[in-house]
Amino acid sequence: MNKAFTRESDATDDDDEPTLAPPLPVGTRNYMTPGGFARLSAELDRLVKKDRPELVAVVAWAASNGDRSENGDYIYGKKRLREIDRRIRFLIKRLDLAEVVDPLARRDDADGDQVYFGATVTVADARGAERTVAIVGVDEIDPARGYISWVAPMARALLKARIGDTVLLRTPAGTEEIEVVDVRYEMLATHATAAG
Repeated sequence: MNKAFTRESDATDDDDEPTLAPPLPVGTRNYMTPGGFARLSAELDRLVKKDRPELVAVVAWAASNGDRSENGDYIYGKKRLREIDRRIRFLIKRLDLAEVVDPLARRDDADGDQVYFGATVTVADARGAERTVAIVGVDEIDPARGYISWVAPMARALLKARIGDTVLLRTPAGTEEIEVVDVRYEMLATHATAAG
């Protein structure tokens, strides 16, 4: 068949891949710390103003080289462009739904010893082993830093607890009692994740 009558497909099966990010619970707001909001905003800005225009220029150059069916720069560029566009759409949706909650606003509250979104909490298990976690938005999780989502089982168990309270943490391995040792509200470090 003559190539003039064949249609090059711009869409592939991977366009329907879900974005690899945790879903928001139905009917809830997308709570974020100021640092998380700034990180996602900066990523969106970089994708829209730098990465995508540079890639469009490469794809246009590759397309001008002729036969697109065997042009690796063109084929890879189009695939990467779809990935960038998918991430841009995801970030726009998440930022539109975002409700920024500043943990520093709670630092001087009367409830400063109670666990709310944005708290950094130190807990002790029955053996006395301590662990510190920060309760952040679903787009900000980072297990290496101890950042857990506010919808995670541990965060759900800790919410509204106070220093000295013992709460039940339900996990697939069973139920565990953990004691709230310390609660503080501080600015959390902005970080990068591999989500999306």
